[in-house]
Amino acid sequence: QVQLVESGGGLVQAGGSLRLSCTASGRSFSTYAMGWFRQAPAKEREFVAAITGSGGGTNYADSVKGRFTISRDNAKNTVYLQIDSLKPDDTAVYYCAASPLMLNILRKIISNWGQGTQVTVSL
Repeated sequence: QVQLVESGGGLVQAGGSLRLSCTASGRSFSTYAMGWFRQAPAKEREFVAAITGSGGGTNYADSVKGRFTISRDNAKNTVYLQIDSLKPDDTAVYYCAASPLMLNILRKIISNWGQGTQVTVSL
């Protein structure tokens, strides 16, 4: 198993950008597909983006395509989420997730979650 720690959240004005980071402890980071999810108040946790272990494949929720970019640095055991053109609707706690299978990320069958990082977008 891997332990996940997110960082990089904060308060930002609409139209601004943030880069979230998720650092994993443990071995074999590159064997895990990684994903980002978010959960707004009173809403279910929803899929945002995913990336394969090698970084060669990515997948995005339709609502964030063109504004969010997921990437990873396996040498640093870290996955990133670049968020541009932030909107108030992006306000949520953002969670990092790991799974040996990319399909499990997409199906939200997750055994390893981070603690989350808060993103708040103001007008």
